[in-house]
Amino acid sequence: MAHPIIFDTDPGVDDAQAIAIALAHPDIELLGMTTTYGNVDVATATHNALLLAELADQVIPVAQGAAAPMVKPRHPAPAHIHGANGLGDIELPDVRGQAEPRSAAQFIVDTVNARPGEVSLVAVGPLGNLAAALQLDPALIDKVKQVVVMGGSVQEGGNVTPVAEANIFNDSHAAARVLTAGWPLVMVGLDVTHRCVLTPAHMARIEAGQGRLGKVLAGSYAFYRDFYQEMLGIDGCCPHDSCALAWLVRPDLFTTQRGHLNVATEGDAEGQTIFAPENRAFIEPRWSRTPLADVCLGVDGDAVVEWITDTLA
Repeated sequence: MAHPIIFDTDPGVDDAQAIAIALAHPDIELLGMTTTYGNVDVATATHNALLLAELADQVIPVAQGAAAPMVKPRHPAPAHIHGANGLGDIELPDVRGQAEPRSAAQFIVDTVNARPGEVSLVAVGPLGNLAAALQLDPALIDKVKQVVVMGGSVQEGGNVTPVAEANIFNDSHAAARVLTAGWPLVMVGLDVTHRCVLTPAHMARIEAGQGRLGKVLAGSYAFYRDFYQEMLGIDGCCPHDSCALAWLVRPDLFTTQRGHLNVATEGDAEGQTIFAPENRAFIEPRWSRTPLADVCLGVDGDAVVEWITDTLA
């Protein structure tokens, strides 16, 4: 079954791996990419999205979007994780193409309205573009097929604060809007992405199978791998953003739970994703006031990494 998607992204080493999957997998129809700040500034994100498609000899629309959070100041991009250029500071070729004249939010609205009920939004960065699209067309919640968000954490804790995952923390107000909008949504967060490790042996297979794009994936991976060795003591990297596409195509590899999501937007818990399982009573009903969504809590990590590698090798 084909999955028409818009890929909302801030490339980013792990974004690049996921973009390669979206370009290569026969069951994914990549309708376009929308870019946001996050791992890099938004102009660099747009450059990288255009470049990665060109390296795969494909022409994919790229629409530039959010340059900063909706409410709070923007934190500096994490150059120590992804490199200043987002791709491990390796030398990159020039880009030939240009971004769409439309904003990311308008591109989302136009594309979904052209194919109502068909398009999945796969968002792997801060969620400002999806929040802006909802502002332009609130009826999107009834027109998208589904929304897959790589972000958040229920049991794992955070990676940029003790409780907050980076994408949600970077724009907690946008995340609160998107995760509680009431559209069909699944959250693929650190609870499962930290169970997946892309090893050097996997990347060697990917590099061999991906031509010019493979060289960029392998070069940027080396930088990212150093970060993971220092921070988590693993030899490899967690392919966070690819896990969102793995869920899209192979949901059988994941265990999900249905419940009510919300996001803390202020205080020490800023950016924390709060999950109240369906039909569980708490001391007050306010924890279960938001629409139901699905959250990934378990995964066959080895199978996901094999799926990623097989797709790209």
